[in-house]
Order: sequence, then C-alpha cells, then structure tokens
Amino acid sequence: MLTSSNDRTSIDHTMRFDVKADENELQPRDVVLTVYEALKEKGYHPINQIVGYILSGDPAYIPRHNNARNLIRKIERDDLIEELVTSYLKQHKKADS
Repeated sequence: MLTSSNDRTSIDHTMRFDVKADENELQPRDVVLTVYEALKEKGYHPINQIVGYILSGDPAYIPRHNNARNLIRKIERDDLIEELVTSYLKQHKKADS
C-alpha cells in the first residue's frame, strides 16, 4: 500500500516490542524438578545424571520416562545452570542470616 508524503511510515518511528513471559512457558525450575523425579523413578542417581547432561549436552543422560528428555532439551543448558546457582544462593543466603 502506498502512502502519501504526509503519512509517516513505520520506518519513521521506533516500534516498541514488549516480550511478556508466557504463563504456559516452561520454567527451568519446573523442568529440573520433573527431570529429577523421573530419574528417581527409574532408579538413577538424579544429581549425577543432571550434571552429566549439563556438562556434555548429551540427552542420553536423561530418560524418556515422563517426557523428561524432551522437556530438558527445551531449556538452554545455561538457563539450567542459572536456575541451579540462583536456587543454591537463595537457600544458602537464608541459612547465613
């Protein structure tokens, strides 16, 4: 569509784009807890398996049980690390107080 010279186009204005977290979006905390439970149910040592996945990126460390493998692959590994460090620090800061 052509506009007259008096009309301003979107190129003339800065557009604002606000990203709002989708309420249905997977949260790293929820994924870690779900994966942890799936690993326990299958008889694995959950901490070792999650660490193996985070260090290597190899999804074979996580079982398909309860869709755990698909869930954890939807979260970036750095986001998982951030969640774990944040949770650890919150817990230990409370203990220090």
